[in-house]
Amino acid sequence: MKLWKTGAAACGVAVVCLLAGTIWAQESSADRAARRRKAMEERTMRELAEADPVMGDWSGAWELDDGGDYGTCVAQVISLGEGKYRMNLMERFDTRMPAIASLEGATRDGAVVFTGPGNYDGRALRLEVKIADGELKGTFDATEATGKLEMERAVRLSPTLGARAPEGAVVLFNGRDMSQWRHPGKPDGRDDCQWTLVGRAMEVKPGSGSIISRPMFGDVKLHVEFRTPFMPQARGQGRGNSGVYLQGRYEVQVLDSYGLEGADNECGGLYQVAKPLVNMCAPPTQWQTYDITFRAPVFDDQGNRKEPARMTVIHNGVRIHDNIALPGATTAALGGDPRQLAGVYLQDHGNKVQFRNIWAVETTD
Repeated sequence: MKLWKTGAAACGVAVVCLLAGTIWAQESSADRAARRRKAMEERTMRELAEADPVMGDWSGAWELDDGGDYGTCVAQVISLGEGKYRMNLMERFDTRMPAIASLEGATRDGAVVFTGPGNYDGRALRLEVKIADGELKGTFDATEATGKLEMERAVRLSPTLGARAPEGAVVLFNGRDMSQWRHPGKPDGRDDCQWTLVGRAMEVKPGSGSIISRPMFGDVKLHVEFRTPFMPQARGQGRGNSGVYLQGRYEVQVLDSYGLEGADNECGGLYQVAKPLVNMCAPPTQWQTYDITFRAPVFDDQGNRKEPARMTVIHNGVRIHDNIALPGATTAALGGDPRQLAGVYLQDHGNKVQFRNIWAVETTD
């Protein structure tokens, strides 16, 4: 009897395994991708809440009290430290349209309360918004009408987050080792990357120095994922600063500029060359993507430049630069002969910015 039970149990396990395999085989690639996406969104939401339960994107709707009008609205909540916040209230994300309101807020009696003026379609507003227990609720007074708004937390991930390197790509960082990177200016054999492996990411070790890839490139398509640390009391260039330099010369800025204007020295900016078409910076601790198409400068046989370097940048799935001409090396570049191939350069600016899933595809006309 004991042997029979053991055999029956083994048979049951085999049946379960067979059924599981059948279900997996029947699940489409689209279903698996959707499941992975959902898991990434849930993990991102947890990580944001661990950093600050109020910070980040919110999405919902507004409605007049008399029911005469309604619409959608969104908000970005920026943590400023010591229980203080700023909220950008907008009609929609990913636009350079002026915000309906930019409200200052502070923690009060277990909630974060924002108050201040706004402007919607030329009408002055007075707003009061409260975030408590994972809900955002508010009221507004437009003199001739009053209304309310409600929103829920939202996570917007890049469509290329976690993208796998295509066949023929040069994998620069796979989450396991940093052997493809070195510290420029140090002697061979003593230039190995000293940054820190954290999970499947490499993290800037402040003071160790910037790093450059051992493989060198001309025309290239580069995929890089990064996230800025949570530094609520820092401001400006001291808040999650780093940079991605093509050929060690042309920088796409990395910075926690979530909810800011989107200047050329903020996240996605081509330093002192061009501001992004729209500020696509995600909140700190959230993984982001750059998908960069770079064309190296062209020189004639006498070494005269015929064409400048050019760059197209897609930040979190949105094109923020389109074939921008780069007149020369940007600020704090490694430099070098622009006629020569060079590596991808990641900047140590003293903040613990993380990078992962970095790969490049060399391109030709």
